[in-house]
Amino acid sequence: MDKASDSASIAELLDERRHLLKVACSILGTGTGAEAESVIAETYRQWYELPDPARARIATPRSWLARLVGSICSADASAFVLDDPFRTAPVAVAEGQADPDCTELAGHARRSLRARRSRPATPQQHDAVVRTVRLACATGDAPLLASLLAHDVTAVFDGGGKVRALTEPVHGHLEVAHSLLTLLAPRPGTTLHTHSVNGSTGIVARYDHRVAAVIILDIAGPHVVQAWVTLNPDKLRSWNRPTAETGKPGRS
Repeated sequence: MDKASDSASIAELLDERRHLLKVACSILGTGTGAEAESVIAETYRQWYELPDPARARIATPRSWLARLVGSICSADASAFVLDDPFRTAPVAVAEGQADPDCTELAGHARRSLRARRSRPATPQQHDAVVRTVRLACATGDAPLLASLLAHDVTAVFDGGGKVRALTEPVHGHLEVAHSLLTLLAPRPGTTLHTHSVNGSTGIVARYDHRVAAVIILDIAGPHVVQAWVTLNPDKLRSWNRPTAETGKPGRS
């Protein structure tokens, strides 16, 4: 896996997706939101079908993807067979629920569960670790973040083929710290908050007031042993429904 070509901040990933949708809509015409979404899904599917070395040679993925969008929109056939390009949905966060459903990730989940059972963290300890992780990510403090991660920690990133996210789990405290800090890098409009997810404290990242990522952390003792990062906009839809009180998307 080439991690560099798919390592980007939330701001970059969402700005890229918005740009591609604008390109598709401008070619297809007005009233084609659903068709434009299909074009974007097909565009990312073809991106992920590229061999890792080929993706690594693309200096500006956004420009390459925009050209591909134009090519797909201009094709004679405009019907796409859309599917998860990885044949898996690692993490589903709908109404705050996590649902890992492939063999490899189930194995990670079982190991994480064993670690948490052998070194149980109280709710107060869990909350304290998550809040410190949020602080480390918000301030870009790599040493602090790495110190909070178990040496054999694993992070899973679920983009669902809808954003340019890492496609394979990342292993090791230094590697996971780097991946999280790259994704959550401070940018104008990006904010990080702690929020209850699955009944425990998790991290919610917003960009331009919309929920862009939900992060669930499995904790054993004082360390994070597993991180589940949901970036798939389809799975974050419930988090971005306007609230009756504010009319703005997302849960506060």
